[in-house]
Amino acid sequence: MTLGDFKKISSSLPDEAGVYRFIGDEDMPIYVGKAKNLKKRLTSYFTKNNAQYRTQVMVRHSKHIEFTVVQSEQDALLLENQLIKRFQPRYNVNLKDDKTFPWICIKKEPFPRVFLTRKPEKDGSEYYGPYTSVKRVREILEYVKKMYPLRTCNLNLTQKNIEAKKFKICLEFHLGNCKGPCEAKQSIEEYDRNISQIRHILKGNVHEVVQRMKEQMNDLAANYHFEDAAWVKKKLDYLEEYQSKSLVVHPTITNVDVFSFREDEKNAYVNCMRIMNGVAVQTKTVEINKKIEEEKEELLLYVINELRTELLSQSNEIIVPFAIDFPDENVTVTVPQRGDKKKLLELSEKNLHYYLLAREAVSGVNKRTSREEKILQQLQKDFRLTELPTHIECFDNSNFQGAYPVASMVVFKNAKPSKKDYRHFNIKTVEGPNDFASMEEIVFRRYRHKSVIASEAKQSPESNENESMEIASPGMKNVGLATTNDLPQLIIIDGGKGQLSAAVNSLEKLGLLGKVAVAGIAKKLEEIYFPHDALPLYIDKKSPSLRLIQQIRDEAHRFAITFHRKKRDKGTLRTELIDIKGISEKSAEKLLQHFHSVEKVRNATEEELAAVVGKSKAQSIISYYSKPESSGS
Repeated sequence: MTLGDFKKISSSLPDEAGVYRFIGDEDMPIYVGKAKNLKKRLTSYFTKNNAQYRTQVMVRHSKHIEFTVVQSEQDALLLENQLIKRFQPRYNVNLKDDKTFPWICIKKEPFPRVFLTRKPEKDGSEYYGPYTSVKRVREILEYVKKMYPLRTCNLNLTQKNIEAKKFKICLEFHLGNCKGPCEAKQSIEEYDRNISQIRHILKGNVHEVVQRMKEQMNDLAANYHFEDAAWVKKKLDYLEEYQSKSLVVHPTITNVDVFSFREDEKNAYVNCMRIMNGVAVQTKTVEINKKIEEEKEELLLYVINELRTELLSQSNEIIVPFAIDFPDENVTVTVPQRGDKKKLLELSEKNLHYYLLAREAVSGVNKRTSREEKILQQLQKDFRLTELPTHIECFDNSNFQGAYPVASMVVFKNAKPSKKDYRHFNIKTVEGPNDFASMEEIVFRRYRHKSVIASEAKQSPESNENESMEIASPGMKNVGLATTNDLPQLIIIDGGKGQLSAAVNSLEKLGLLGKVAVAGIAKKLEEIYFPHDALPLYIDKKSPSLRLIQQIRDEAHRFAITFHRKKRDKGTLRTELIDIKGISEKSAEKLLQHFHSVEKVRNATEEELAAVVGKSKAQSIISYYSKPESSGS
């Protein structure tokens, strides 16, 4: 839109509050704004002293201007927010808040549950939050659990179901974590009183709950109910501990919202702290992606309205770092210069400062070592490895008195399971229960192809990197990799000296011993054995590196046992039922699942059998067992 086009409509613009929209080529808003005075605000976009480049670009890309007159500036603010959410105009600010923050939910149901959730739903339940720290939410829920034993099951505890005795108490009742409302061991009235007090705590009204508890404790003691009074006293102690971990600001500062603000060339950042009854109950920081040059007062006003709506705030006072023209006359705007309110603003600014530091760290400005890398560094140090063990493979075998022998290999990359690389092995060359020979076989089978390719690569020392890669392609791409760099940095054997020696034999045959580190872990005392070392290594039981090795070992054991059981179950499924004409393994399995034994199948009536496998198969079974030769079997 040009200055000439604007002059044609400028005389018709009203001197009243409203919302304006710059319309683009597709007849959709590219920018939505609000104004106390529409005429003055829109004229400012076309004055000569408006040298802001992005604003000029936005004005040039607009075809025309639309506006709506409203009764008050507050109405304009609400309408502006609605239009921005509806059309998401290109040049309006974009609130970047891609976290899913945790909430505490009090479920709308008989005997409500209280739990953490990241997805509030419009189901009539009560949601408190959002909180910026999952740790903080878990601490709150832990205190709630200590003070008020609540159910955690998802049973439909209607009065009708409870009276019909459809449910039975579970382990949580016996542990003292629940009072058993499912069997009417706790009344709905007592449960609802607890939920009411939890609501007060989550809203920050801790003082009121403390007063009620003290009155209750004194009444119980006066009536000689000393055990009940002691339990209330214990709850008071928990509540005081909870209160001490909350940020107590000042008892005279009740319900206020505090906002701090920072900006750079591309972004602006706003931190909000909600203060209720002298306690900081919520804090949240949002990032604003600026599209055109807008005044900081306008940006802050927009975010304040957005956050107060999202956090369901009804505070009648807001504390801000600079003056803004807030449209709601019932809300007091304070720009503190000293005192407790100034300290609150400084606290909000400190939160914003740390948010920006964390943001820089995440973006790589102050890159820190990840938790997984620290664990691997400790493992490298404990095992005296020459390189960081980012790729670890672990072996275990399983059999039942020599029958159905199998083995497993699990892979961890960067201290995390890589399940797509897991492998099962059927033992082929070993007869009887010989764990050592089984380990020697599977380690040899696992690395023989890698050994062949590695040796071929070694025979060409003058070849460059590309030539080394060609060794593995195309014919060998399915059997291994081209260099010993593709071997794991560490091989773990589940077992002591015997299993480790068996694995070492295979690595020696393959020429890989010394090219890859190998160690065994014995279950009994968590001893770590290395090749040719007589004495084992003992790692601190609390060391994260030992915990990682235990996790890998346990995963290999689980994977081997699971495969062994499947193979054993398949091998032992065969019964005399399969000898009956027309009865398949699947039908036999159905019958055994239903009747639990062949004897009960033999004694079942035709109608009972037909209900499981059909009439024709039932007749075959009856006919088979009615033969004289089957009667005694």
